[in-house]
Amino acid sequence: MSNDVPTSTYRLQITPDFTLRDAAQTLDYLQRLGVGAVYLSPLLQAASGSAHGYDVVDPTRVDESRGGPEALREFADAAHARGLDVVIDIVPNHLGVAVPHENPWWWDVLRLGRDSAYAEFFDIDWDFGGGRLRIPVLGDGPDELSELRVHGGELHYYEHRFPLAPGTEDGEASAVHDRQHYELISWRRADAELNYRRFFAVNTLAGLRVEVPRVFDATHAEIARWVREGLVDGLRVDHPDGLRDPGDYLERLAQVAGTRPVWVEKILEGDERIPEWPIAGTTGYDALGVVDRVFVDPAGEEPLTALAEEHDGREESRDWTGLVHRRKRAVADGILRSEVLRVAREAGAEASGDDAADHEVVADAVAELAAAFPVYRSYLPFGEEHVRAAQEAAAAARPDLAEAVTALVDGFLPHDDGRITAASARFQQTSGAIMAKGVEDNAFYRYTRLTSLTEVGGDPSEFALSVADFHRLQEQRLADLPRSLTTLSTHDTKRSEDTRARIAVLAEVAERWARFIDAVRERVGLGDGTLENLLWQSIVGAWPASRERLHAYAIKAAREAGAGTSWTDPDAVFEGALADLVDAVFDDARVAAEVEAMAAIVAAPGASNGLGAKLLQLLAPGVPDVYQGSERWERSLVDPDNRRPVEFDVASGLLAHLDEGRLPAIDSSGSAKLLVTSRALRLRRDRPELFTGYRPLLASGPRAGHLVAFDRGGAVALATRLPVGLARSGGWADTEVDVGPQPLRDELTGRTVSGRVLLAQLFDRYPVALLAVAR
Repeated sequence: MSNDVPTSTYRLQITPDFTLRDAAQTLDYLQRLGVGAVYLSPLLQAASGSAHGYDVVDPTRVDESRGGPEALREFADAAHARGLDVVIDIVPNHLGVAVPHENPWWWDVLRLGRDSAYAEFFDIDWDFGGGRLRIPVLGDGPDELSELRVHGGELHYYEHRFPLAPGTEDGEASAVHDRQHYELISWRRADAELNYRRFFAVNTLAGLRVEVPRVFDATHAEIARWVREGLVDGLRVDHPDGLRDPGDYLERLAQVAGTRPVWVEKILEGDERIPEWPIAGTTGYDALGVVDRVFVDPAGEEPLTALAEEHDGREESRDWTGLVHRRKRAVADGILRSEVLRVAREAGAEASGDDAADHEVVADAVAELAAAFPVYRSYLPFGEEHVRAAQEAAAAARPDLAEAVTALVDGFLPHDDGRITAASARFQQTSGAIMAKGVEDNAFYRYTRLTSLTEVGGDPSEFALSVADFHRLQEQRLADLPRSLTTLSTHDTKRSEDTRARIAVLAEVAERWARFIDAVRERVGLGDGTLENLLWQSIVGAWPASRERLHAYAIKAAREAGAGTSWTDPDAVFEGALADLVDAVFDDARVAAEVEAMAAIVAAPGASNGLGAKLLQLLAPGVPDVYQGSERWERSLVDPDNRRPVEFDVASGLLAHLDEGRLPAIDSSGSAKLLVTSRALRLRRDRPELFTGYRPLLASGPRAGHLVAFDRGGAVALATRLPVGLARSGGWADTEVDVGPQPLRDELTGRTVSGRVLLAQLFDRYPVALLAVAR
């Protein structure tokens, strides 16, 4: 297998219901599709029944429910025999602790406390807990400890089981509990009183200290075996921003991986750059936003903003920056308060004399600095400018904290020898979690003028992207991140690519969308126009969708927004109204007709956008990543909706028909998208010499602005943008593009073109064209 980056990756979600052996059955299809590498979700032993695998409970072995070690070997051998590389997702930041006895290291820490051989594996502030590890599992009743029972040498609380320290099992259950190295507390106390680091605010995912060499070695021994035995050809690192020192970690991982490429799940904000890490690049969220926005009509910004503002009781439609600050601050003061307080404790412990400050003031300053942070985190000394920017913004927003913020920053910045303090490292770990929970999982659900823009790594205040800016950013990607992944859909995207492609059409039909909103609101409403706008866009974008899928999405979206209901305090009345709204789509004839009509309006232009976005992603600089099933129409909503089973047998059959030379229609089967995907992936795999550069191609004529096209050095992508406006203006007319003097074959239709080509002829069958230098 090649130790260089693959020509593309195809991401499979390995689960107890779709094991490695099931995945092996897809390899012939993936080879025919043109895939370069199969990219697998986490495979280490996860919590029982885990559908995603990011809650690893034992990193020393392959998950038995996903097939176990023999199935991994069989899969790797089968993939390699077909010329496919294998890339595997790894999770260094945390372990799953929801069921303590499933995690042997956690169980031992609960049993023996600081004396456990694994005590240093987890990021625990023992002193803050009075020498005990706080476990937030109790209800919020007045006497939950009375429900404890000692049974079979363990302490039980309903279905929860905990070990007992040696010699502590005698007496009443509450007294036994008091003698343990852990303290069971109400889950409501976790926000401010937890004393172990978590993944974001997930109490059941406990942070690991992989910065400790012994911990790194123990958690990566099985991964090293995969590399040593040739089972894996590349690694994807989940959430490196949660680590104490991502750069040091990646240096160690590079020693394990050898020459195999490593990609990191790093979300870049704006023009942010990544440090000089030994990686191939990122997982490509930054590419997603660029591709999406070139298909958005800038003329729709004002009417859609005005519409959102009209229905926005919270007045957030024009103030993205202010919304982000408020929601990040709410998270810092709420579900991530315990992490903020830990930074404050460490900062206070490092201060002395006149530098010592009131703990609450320090915590306030930490929260404000994090709320003002412009990117996920810094990697000091790299990224000091972001710390300074946050300092300036925090001091401006809270002049009363200016002195405390300045003292914090002075303590956070590197010493003359380059070292940073423990508090500085802790803050850098924490700022990313506050960004993720405040923005991705909250503000994105409150800023709904065009929800296709509220996507991971994106700035929804940036409404559209010009063709010129698109080309500039692709040229920059080729120069800076040529081996980085590019993606349009993952398990983390809020809406999959074709759902977003349909929603983007609303920028071209803003007046019609406003009429739709008025019509459905006459029939059913929540009293929350912002959330209604989000729900209706998602429903139309994903249509047709089942009642069950839409119910589940509506509840998750509303709870993430946290306005009318929430995860911690669900409002039954509000959630009943949510159910009524979804039910109206199926049970109210007028609402059903409006949804069908609106979905019909966006269907064809949405398909055009979807085909165009896919072609651009697959041919643009970087390594294209295809999420399972997205080679056909992928109109999913947020996780877990985007993890639904994929009909690989159907896709394989459709691909066989395409390979017989049948040109598909653009219909509900997704065959047209399968055609685009397979031909692009095969071209990248079979003729890499055509992908050595980047040159924009510009049209001439009255509809020139509706084309986005580029030449990669012999492989040419051409796509239609703003299709509604194009149709309104009468089509391409005599608009043309010069593709150069050499004969080029359209890999989609088989025709050959050269020189100046009329776009009306080039796009007579599909709104995209994939040209390649004829052999």
